[in-house]
Formats: sequence, C-alpha cells, structure tokens
Amino acid sequence: MAEKPIVMPKMGESIAEATIIRWLKNEGDRVEKDEPIVEIATDKVDSEIPSTEAGILVKQMYKDGDVVKVGEPVAMINTEGGASAVAPAPTAAPATTPVVETPVAVEAAVTAIENQIQAAQPAAEPLSNADGSRFYSPLVLNIARTEGVSMSELETVPGTGKEGRVTKSDILAYVANRGNVQPAAAAASVSAMPVAPVATTPAISTQTPAKVEVKSHISLNPGDELIEMDRVRKLIADHMVMSKHTSPHVTSFVEADVTNLVNWRNRVKDSFKKREGENITFTPIFIEAVAKAIKDFPMINVSVDGTTIIKRKNINVGMAVAQQNGNLIVPVIKNADTMNLLGLTRAVNEVANRARIGKLTPDEIQGGTYTLTNVGSFGNVLGTPVINQPQVAIMAVGAIRKKPAVLETEYGDVIAIRHMMYLSHSYDHRVVDGALGGMFVRRVADYLEQWDVNREI
Repeated sequence: MAEKPIVMPKMGESIAEATIIRWLKNEGDRVEKDEPIVEIATDKVDSEIPSTEAGILVKQMYKDGDVVKVGEPVAMINTEGGASAVAPAPTAAPATTPVVETPVAVEAAVTAIENQIQAAQPAAEPLSNADGSRFYSPLVLNIARTEGVSMSELETVPGTGKEGRVTKSDILAYVANRGNVQPAAAAASVSAMPVAPVATTPAISTQTPAKVEVKSHISLNPGDELIEMDRVRKLIADHMVMSKHTSPHVTSFVEADVTNLVNWRNRVKDSFKKREGENITFTPIFIEAVAKAIKDFPMINVSVDGTTIIKRKNINVGMAVAQQNGNLIVPVIKNADTMNLLGLTRAVNEVANRARIGKLTPDEIQGGTYTLTNVGSFGNVLGTPVINQPQVAIMAVGAIRKKPAVLETEYGDVIAIRHMMYLSHSYDHRVVDGALGGMFVRRVADYLEQWDVNREI
C-alpha cells in the first residue's frame, strides 16, 4: 500500500502553526486530487487543505481543535485507492521537529518567541494522556509542563472545546488566573500598605532547559487590571521590536496640497458608486502614486539579507487594515503597478472587506515589497510608522484637512483654503539614505498634487 502524507502548508510570513477546525473527509473516504479534506484556521486567515493526491484517506493525524505546526503531516492518503483496513487515528501527533521554510533570516526571529512554549521539555516526569479521563493536545500538555501544572490539576481545568476538551485558550486563561490568586487575596489590604512588586513570570523548574521570557516587575495600584495579550498581539509586539532592532529607522515628512484630488473624487464618487456598485476611496489612489514612485526609485523596493541587497522585480504594495478585534493585518496588492485605477479600487475594496472579518487567503498576506498605512483614518495628521520586515520602507498618510495656504498667482501671492495632508516615510538607513528616502516621499506627493481633475475612471 503506497501511503503519502498531506502536510500543513506554509500559511504566510510569521505563521508557524494552524488549528484544525473540521474534517471534511472521514477515514476510508475516497478523495480526489485538489479536493479539500480539512478546514484550518490561523490567527489571520481561515482556509482549507486540499489533497495533493487522489486515493483513500486512511489516517487523520489530528482531531478537531488540535494545533499543528507548518510542515507536519495532517493526514495519510493511500494513492493506490484500494480497499484497505483503516487504522484508527492516533491520539497525539508524532513528536517531530518540522522544517519551516523562511524567505529570510528575519522570519526565524519572529517565530522564535512563539515556539518557546512548545519547545520546552523539562527533565522532570512528563505529563501524559495515559492516566487522564480526557484527551489533551500536545500543545496543552507542553504549556502545562512549562507552567508547572500537574496532571491532577489539569483535570480540574474547565474545557470549552469539543466534548469538554481543554483548548490552548483554556489553559492560558487558567494559568493567568492561577498566577493572580495571591495578588487578588491581598487586594483587601493593599490600601493599608505599600504595594509590593508582583512577579508575572510563572514558576519554572530549575531542571527545565527551555528559554523563558522574563517580564518586568511592575507594581500594581488599586483597581489595576491584568490583561493577557492574545496570540496575534504577541506576534505583532515581537515583530515590531524585532523591526526596531533590525533596522535603524529614519522618517522624512512632506506636506502635500491634494485639493485637486479631493475635488475630483467628490465629483466622481456618486457616479462611480452607481456604475460599479462600490465606493472609490483614497487608498487605491495612494497606492497608485506609491507604485509610480517605486518605478522612479526602484532601490526603495528592496530587502536586506545580511550584507546582500535583494532588489525586488515585482511591486507588491501592502496596506495595513484594522480588524474588528483591534489587531492589524496587512493584505498585499500584487503587481500594483500593472493595474489601472479601476482595478486597484476593486482589489483594495475586496481584500479590505475580507481582511476586517479575517477571511483572507494565505497568499493575500505575503509577498509584500512596500507597505502603506493610513493613519488619517483614525483622525491623525501624521505618524512615524515601523517598517514591516523584511521590507526597507513604509509610508503613512495622514488626515486630509482644510488649511490656509499661500498660493503664488500671476497677480501675486494669496492666501486660500486648501486640502492639505502629511506624508510620513520611514526607511531603513542601512540601505536607504536620506536623499533617496526624502526624494521618494516627495515624488509620491508630486503625483498626488498634480492630479488631473478631468481624469476619467
């Protein structure tokens, strides 16, 4: 019997694992090539894993709710397609170390913190499912080991998963509350004495070789609330710190007069909405200007790998989108320089709508070569954005406001009310000097200021 594995695919930069949501095929079912067999979810997107072979699904390696690393097999397919005895699904995945491809060395730094808990293997007697009354995933057991939770204590943790199983969120919530018992008990007397520092780092056995992030000891005041970061926020925090450690950031600012652009959009937006059934926003206009400027200054469209500069051929512009839960995601408009304004508008609206509800595909959040973020959508006039590694530059566009401005006319200078906005350009000073970074943002502003008021779309 020829069995071939179906592995967890790479789901984008900084994503090292995914959760099994629901099996679409049962053991013993016939599957065709490219037919979806299981639904999965990450912190960024929901997706399906298609079968890479035609045959019989003989083994499901994981159950619903299990967390699987990228590169690990999730199912086995008998490509001969004959009737064979179907082996029962194992209760736990083999303890293997997957090989995760990374585009640059920076990827490893982003995922290292996320993998520390899973990598922790203490020398003490390991926890096991053998004597328990319910099943625990390898991830839950690893977290329990790291946090010093015994099997008898783990049995008391309430589970919200299928059939009462303990999920990753359940064990993390239990550990957070468990660590806060002592501070809560002392809250009644906290006003009568100085507040002592609270240790937020969980107790780890001295025999545990795993690396542990040491948090600062910060004093608590009466009424303070402890909120544990969710997984996405932890990844964002780690990525931002890594970016600052990797790239010396420099930011240049330009103020642009976008009066012609604003007047043009006000003139065409109603007819565009009626004809196309969707809105035309400023975002695709900004992306068009950025793509044009990148063609003028291609050394902005690069990445750095050690001492090697990688000059990108394609112009893939990422746009930061705030999700409903407050986290940030950056879908990518691929080959933005090859689209007209109508194509950019449709692409921007489509990915922005799905990004807000977490329905992007893995391909739509990777491959970016430059990023645009609109801080003006929050009423901010300018910002100093952090570079989205491994890119070397990012631009923030501020709110468009009416301001008095001096205009030069054939009759002399006059003061007029104009629509003005700031552009903020942060860049990696290792490879982008002030001249290039400054000229680039100025060129983007020029394209916006020189907008043709008679342009058709």
